[in-house]
Amino acid sequence: MMALRRIFVESISNGSAVVAGPKAHHLHRVARLRPGEIVEVSDSQQAFVAEVKSCRAGEVEFSIREPIETPPPTARIAAGLAVCKFARLELAMEKATELGVTAIVPLVAARSDKGLAQGASKRHERWERIAEEAASQSRRLAPPVVEPPVPFHQVLVNRTTGLRLFLDVDCPLMKDVLAEKAKSGKPWEEAILLIGPEGGWTDEERLAAREAGYLAVGLGPGILRAETAAIAALAVLRHWLGGN
Repeated sequence: MMALRRIFVESISNGSAVVAGPKAHHLHRVARLRPGEIVEVSDSQQAFVAEVKSCRAGEVEFSIREPIETPPPTARIAAGLAVCKFARLELAMEKATELGVTAIVPLVAARSDKGLAQGASKRHERWERIAEEAASQSRRLAPPVVEPPVPFHQVLVNRTTGLRLFLDVDCPLMKDVLAEKAKSGKPWEEAILLIGPEGGWTDEERLAAREAGYLAVGLGPGILRAETAAIAALAVLRHWLGGN
């Protein structure tokens, strides 16, 4: 049996849910939903089996049938992704979503391309759509929050709790650091992993991260592209902390 399409809605009330605007246009014109089709809808709190009651270019209405079992909560994982070539950054965002991150933080590092850094703020809506589509495909309860791009040092100020990791070269293996942390027996409720730009971190950024309580971790010998490093490291982190 094929998995049902999952659609995110603003709210569910009185046994129905509605999608309007550009998203409704996409469901009508591109996804070609039709009345009577069975789908899944989620308001990011609970998912339900639902039937398409009506489908027009400006509005799609769903009739709620029965709830779907909600997975237990797991650690909240944020991915701090340094701005790099947009095609690669967007691939990292898509795969980070599939790997269960709850927040994506585009960060402007010292070695982020200046033109890309300036253009990043104009792509926020696009990045939200990419995250939502990836969350739908991977049948998540909710898409991750995609935060507006921020300077690297602002991330350090904003994220001061939980497990804080800084991916770098020539550092202790990430899996070993996490294994050592696990010995404390204390479950982590939240974590953030920072992944640098194509040119790597500066010494100033390394020092600032250490002083802010971030642990430098690595993936072993060899230099990976930014998007490859993000996917590999987030997979390791999810293995230890779980994801939703």
